[in-house]
Amino acid sequence: MDTVARSVCAEEPLTDKILATLRDRVGPQKFNAWFRGGARVELGTEHLEVAVPNPFVANWIETHYRAELAEAASIHTDQELPVIVTIDPALSANCRKRQLDSQADIVRRTTHGRVRPRKAEGQPALRHRLDEFVVGTGNRLAYSASQAMASPSAPPFRLLFVHGPCGVGKTHLLQGVCEALARRDEAKRWRYVTGEQFTNDYIAALRGRKFAEFRQRYRNLDLLAIDDVHFLSAKRGIQEEFLHTFDAVEAMGSRIVLASDAHPKLVGDFSDKLISRFISGMVVKVDPPDRDTRLEILRRRALRMNLRMEEGVLEMVAEHLRGSVRELEGSLTKLAALSALSSRPVDLATATNALSEHMARAGCAITLGGIEATVAAFFGVTPADLHSSRRTRTVASARMVAMFLARRHTQMSFPEIGRAMGKNHSSVVLAVQRMEKLLAESGDVLWTTPVGRRSMPAEELIELLTQQIT
Repeated sequence: MDTVARSVCAEEPLTDKILATLRDRVGPQKFNAWFRGGARVELGTEHLEVAVPNPFVANWIETHYRAELAEAASIHTDQELPVIVTIDPALSANCRKRQLDSQADIVRRTTHGRVRPRKAEGQPALRHRLDEFVVGTGNRLAYSASQAMASPSAPPFRLLFVHGPCGVGKTHLLQGVCEALARRDEAKRWRYVTGEQFTNDYIAALRGRKFAEFRQRYRNLDLLAIDDVHFLSAKRGIQEEFLHTFDAVEAMGSRIVLASDAHPKLVGDFSDKLISRFISGMVVKVDPPDRDTRLEILRRRALRMNLRMEEGVLEMVAEHLRGSVRELEGSLTKLAALSALSSRPVDLATATNALSEHMARAGCAITLGGIEATVAAFFGVTPADLHSSRRTRTVASARMVAMFLARRHTQMSFPEIGRAMGKNHSSVVLAVQRMEKLLAESGDVLWTTPVGRRSMPAEELIELLTQQIT
């Protein structure tokens, strides 16, 4: 097996054993797609860090492989180590075209239900609490709405739809609502799942003819929380079942909390019936954290990690890193490793040098990851499709729009965008030129959906998506 990790504690063989166990548990195809070459796994004294090239891969690994990573680490360290997923854009250069295509295939098979469904499981362990959520100007409304949904008194709305880019706290809010409800009253019935898990449970019920059990599991609830609900797009049969589930839960007077990468109207191929129900509730956006919020997040994480550093280091990091919470956590993980290796507190000069590459890519709050998530949700594809070599009309149009928006709204160069998306410099240049020509000629962007072709004037599409990402 190729070396894909290096331990910060000079225990490379131990880290390799962890990866070998992980490979046995998830299988060689998934291991090679997500961890070989394109990821860096490092074993620290108090955590296991997984660095990945972009927010989409971070979200996928957190959702699908966090438990396997933690279990593999505990087998070889005899410790329950937390798994921290961070983003290092430099890893994009290690991703091969075949690997990106494999990621896209896995995501497509999973989100379209062409995998062996999981067995029904009990309630998941909730990792987040509302009282641990760091509140700022960009998430205050979403936090207040989540508190209302978790309160013992009846909220002014029965549906909360939270949307925003990856890594801004949507999952934290959903799990926090469930945790608060469960802690207050153990008799309350709640269920937290992802859109993928809902899909797999539906397919399992379909194949096993166990619809009564499925409906009992999802409809007889006081609270239903579904994360990444945009994964239900372009799946007509599953959307129809979810519509009935939604209506049944709502008819009981129960509460529904949903999270998505995009506004309901900007999720590709949601049925009109679902959209109308979603927008009838409280729809609120979670923006990336502002400077003060980033600083408070860093302070809390640093305290939890017992990270020693000189005064002014956290202020510098908060000032220059403007992306997701995962990016902030990744910066602290890197500084913690430097502090452990040098056996002294991190000073400002060391921190600036260590995070220079991250800061160079953080010129504005709008990130490529956020753009990819918004564009992919709108076109009904996945960010992995944008990175793959697929050239269908829909993927090609989505990729062109994402590259154009990245060039317009970030400080990334053509080569940087290309490396991040698994493409070369000229591909990005051509995509931007094609989009500029459509705008100049008042042309339409075309793509295909399961129910036929769709089109939208290029200017209207760019304006719509720009409103979402900004």
